[in-house]
Amino acid sequence: MEPLSFFVVFSIAVLVRCSDVKHENVDWRIGQNFSSILLSRRRAVEQMDGDARNDPITFNTNLMGYPDRPGWLRYIQRTPYSDGVLYGSPTADLVGKPIIIEITAYNRRTFETARHNLVINVMFSEEFPLKFQAEFFIKNMNVEEMLASQVLGDFLGAVKNVWQPDRLNAINITSALDRGGRVPLPINDLKEGVYVMVGADVAFSSCLKEVETPQNQQLCSQEMEPVISCDKKFRAMFYIDWCKISLVDITKLVSVGKERPDPGSGVLPDIGEYSPPSESLKSRDYFSDFLITLAVPSAVALILFIILGYVMCCRREGVQKRNMQTPDIQLVHHSSIQKSTKELRNMSKNREIAWPLSTLPVFHPVSGEIVPPLHPDSYKTTSMPLMQTQTNLQHQTQMSQQQTAGKWYS
Repeated sequence: MEPLSFFVVFSIAVLVRCSDVKHENVDWRIGQNFSSILLSRRRAVEQMDGDARNDPITFNTNLMGYPDRPGWLRYIQRTPYSDGVLYGSPTADLVGKPIIIEITAYNRRTFETARHNLVINVMFSEEFPLKFQAEFFIKNMNVEEMLASQVLGDFLGAVKNVWQPDRLNAINITSALDRGGRVPLPINDLKEGVYVMVGADVAFSSCLKEVETPQNQQLCSQEMEPVISCDKKFRAMFYIDWCKISLVDITKLVSVGKERPDPGSGVLPDIGEYSPPSESLKSRDYFSDFLITLAVPSAVALILFIILGYVMCCRREGVQKRNMQTPDIQLVHHSSIQKSTKELRNMSKNREIAWPLSTLPVFHPVSGEIVPPLHPDSYKTTSMPLMQTQTNLQHQTQMSQQQTAGKWYS
């Protein structure tokens, strides 16, 4: 469905209490610019007898009889202390159908409410649709800033200066967040960005077509800013992302019609009365099926188990069979090596050699008492070097003898 010319609902004249709901009609003719209307926070507070400066006010909007707004209608309110805005582009099938929007204001301090019904009448215009449409992405604007009549008028004036059409209208305004954009970081006064679609009755100017040149397309693919001659006419107030501009010529669009299948009347054809099966049906014997599906695989598994057990338990090759298959000369050679190894081990255990001095009991050079060895009896657990131990003992013996001799001759 084709979107109609852009509209914004800008100032509700009266917001009354819930007990006295009033209606306000807004006539909108397709293809013409209309003054915008905003959800006024100040007027809502006045109707609730609140403080216009300090009371937080929020708005809830929905289509009458439904929990939410229509899909083409959007609402934005940054904080409870700012005004709310309804904006969007209805489709052509809504022409002649009144759209009733219920607007409810909530005072978050006093918990009072006020309600107002807004009736939007979409009317057809012979001048719509405009054949040439261009969509710009403005990086330094938020949607509520762009919806202001003065800012939108300045932008249309800049576009008209570049395009030079006879008729130029704003068709749609969309926040970048609604197109999958990310919320900007709260630094350096970054903006979300806004898409603005405008329509005109003449072909695109040469300046707008510069975006489609191969050089600029290559720069855009490299995420670089293209060179546009008329960018300076926007730069004073609007920063345009020329890589995201979209130029559409409606006259060259090929309409693709999808054939829908005939849903029919929704009534099944008459095939007569239902005839249930007779009671004379014979019962089926499932014993043969049981044998095929369960007994046969079990028998095959049992046979395989028996074969595997016979091979592993009854066909083992013992030492006797190994010796029978080994040549005699190899057995004699192996036996002689094994006997020699055992004899050497027994001889090493029974040999009589002197134990090291560090393992024998010694006498204390002064007291004459028997001092236990420095290390256990088993030489296997000795962890101290033998030469160092013997040297220390000899040195201690010599020191004690010198001390004794000195005392004897004194």
